[in-house]
Amino acid sequence: METAYSPSLPAALPQALASTCPKSMPNSLAGAQFPLPTLSTDDLVDPSLRSTGRLEEGGLDPQPKDTGQRKELSMASRLRQVITIFLKACGLLGSLYFFICALDILSSAFQLLGSKMAGDIFKDNKVLSNPVAGLVIGVLVTVLVQSSSTSSSIVVSMVASKLLTVKASVPITMGVNVGTSITSTLVSMAQSGDRDEFRRAFSGSAVHGIFNWLTVLVLLPLESATAALERLSGLALRAASLQPGQQAPDILKALTQPLTHLIVQLDSSAITGSATGSATNDSLIKQWCGIRAETEDGEECEVSGHCPERNSTAFPGDKLPCHHLFVNSALTDVAVGCILLAGSLLVLCACLVIIVKLLNSLLRGRIAQAVRTVINADFPFPFGWLSGYLAILVGAGLTFLLQSSSVFTAAIVPLMGVGVITLDRAYPLFLGSNIGTTTTALLAALASPADMLLFAVQVALIHFFFNLAGILLWYTVPVLRLPIPLAKHFGDLTAHYRWVAIAYLLLAFLLLPLAVFGLSLAGSAVLAGVGGPLVGLVLLIILVNVLQRRRPSWLPPCLRSWDWLPLWLHSLEPWDGLVTRCCPQKAAVKEAHCFENPEVLASQQL
Repeated sequence: METAYSPSLPAALPQALASTCPKSMPNSLAGAQFPLPTLSTDDLVDPSLRSTGRLEEGGLDPQPKDTGQRKELSMASRLRQVITIFLKACGLLGSLYFFICALDILSSAFQLLGSKMAGDIFKDNKVLSNPVAGLVIGVLVTVLVQSSSTSSSIVVSMVASKLLTVKASVPITMGVNVGTSITSTLVSMAQSGDRDEFRRAFSGSAVHGIFNWLTVLVLLPLESATAALERLSGLALRAASLQPGQQAPDILKALTQPLTHLIVQLDSSAITGSATGSATNDSLIKQWCGIRAETEDGEECEVSGHCPERNSTAFPGDKLPCHHLFVNSALTDVAVGCILLAGSLLVLCACLVIIVKLLNSLLRGRIAQAVRTVINADFPFPFGWLSGYLAILVGAGLTFLLQSSSVFTAAIVPLMGVGVITLDRAYPLFLGSNIGTTTTALLAALASPADMLLFAVQVALIHFFFNLAGILLWYTVPVLRLPIPLAKHFGDLTAHYRWVAIAYLLLAFLLLPLAVFGLSLAGSAVLAGVGGPLVGLVLLIILVNVLQRRRPSWLPPCLRSWDWLPLWLHSLEPWDGLVTRCCPQKAAVKEAHCFENPEVLASQQL
């Protein structure tokens, strides 16, 4: 069908476009000086469409007649959107709950696998007298049992039993503080599938470990020379009049125990008994959870109470059996630990994947911008410096409520991975978590028996002063906040070479502590003879690297670069090629979200 040519239509189109989109119209059309005939929208529409009513159905009519139906559709879509958000929020809370329960089961699995070894490590008093050996023993034991509170309780029991001096307990407490940062590092590995998320998550977990290691490098030699923490805790202990208190309310355990106690229950006193030599049972799996007999005071012992001789075989008719999955099981503790380790890691990874996916779907566009603005907001000038200290208090308070620094730091890492919390804000939150876990240990120490009260409180005070000194060193002066740039650089490195994260875990928390522990068994002279030159070489390499970037003219020409060394000694490229040939990886494709684009965030107004 042929269409008649209308000479007035091309002339009328610029005027019609100018009336509807004046900002987007070219200047040449807007500034035309010849008169243009007016043309309404009705002239551009076929009369047949206007007569049949298809104009309104197509949406060209600016005043639709079916407003009631449109309102109903709008209300239905909004209702569906609200229901979807509610279900996603419920899924997020449920995944977080199972994530926390999986962390608890993971700790139980590590205790079943490594508690006997941890007790044997603590038995050698000659090794514990060496500060460096005590430090790595604290790291190893915390890694083995995956619980800083369990490690601290072992130290307190040994000090109270006169098997360990307070001076020897100080480096062990430092090692406990370092070892507890492995949990957040393990959690960040679940986000290694995406390069950007892994860079943010791993840098957040690394900043915690770097802070602890830097604090140890400064305070351990100082403590060995002056015993500053021991004397300061002794002064605080003498200045305070101690009265036995009550155990701190454990809100998190009250929520997770109904599920975790159906899977497994452990006798925590058996771990301490293996270290002090007073263990009465070979198995850590609890078989009896109460007795029917009355105590000396005439009170009936509760089913879940701390009854005497819980795992002994005397008077079996008066005991109440436990109700969990491995009661009366023929499996050994190692077999049960392996089963729990595999199951908890599987649930942990699944919950992390679900949490990240739900956060990515919920936190989009303006919602993500609002959350980021609230969490990362600073006080107005000149009080902006108070924002970090408020974050420290928030981290300490939340850790005190959760009664677990591992759970708090493990919950922060996925939020950093999706880009909600920045590294600069997460750093004071982690520092506050360190303080919060020491206050929890201090209240728990006040609930100790009278013969262990002073020792328990002094160990808790040493832990508190150690973390407080770390904050004074690496946070109060902005220039000295070295863990932040080091963690950013480390995050970029692990995002490019993701196998470096596994190497970091093995070296920092397993291989190097085991090597130092093995050298300490040979004696302090052997440890100093081998470790001293190695530490000096590492410090020299760090100094040369800093001078190469800042003051290369201060170095001789041969040391201004490392090109004279073989490539595998100063670059990770050959190692990366070897790893990728052994374990090829597929590049992950990720959907770009609005909250990850700074330009989109800057263009949107709240």
